[in-house]
Amino acid sequence: MWYVIQTSTGREEKIKQECEQRISKDVLSHCVLPLYEEKIKYKGQWHIQKKKLFPGYLFLISENLDELHEQLKRVEAMTKLLGAGDDIIALTQNEIDFLLRFAGDEELVKMSQGMIIGDKVVILSGPLKGMESTIQRIDRHKRKAWLNLEMFGRQQLVEVGVEIVKKVACET
Repeated sequence: MWYVIQTSTGREEKIKQECEQRISKDVLSHCVLPLYEEKIKYKGQWHIQKKKLFPGYLFLISENLDELHEQLKRVEAMTKLLGAGDDIIALTQNEIDFLLRFAGDEELVKMSQGMIIGDKVVILSGPLKGMESTIQRIDRHKRKAWLNLEMFGRQQLVEVGVEIVKKVACET
């Protein structure tokens, strides 16, 4: 099962390392910190940078929730396991499938490429292909897209990298 812990934003990598060191391997199968690629321009050139897909969150894969909950007490700066009230809730299969398809084994959402036809976005390649309906907004100049996704039982606005390679005016 996949569980989500909330952490201090900016300390996700340190807390991921702590989880991997302080929680036994038979309790914690894997700790996931999904990233995404974004292009930023500095010194006149475009550079690819990696950023956190869900700032302030880590995904833990474990089959033993009670023991995981107990061993997480050893991890400093871990805020809480996400859930409803006192109940800790695992990610749904749809959420897990989405993360696996979107970020892959590398746990990295690569840059997508697309074009704008009139006022419609068409993704040509990358993880956003086929997900055009989730795109809330695009900033062509910053090469970013914001997706409206249901994660952790609520709507989330998630930032990812996208490069618009062409803009075509729509003929009427």
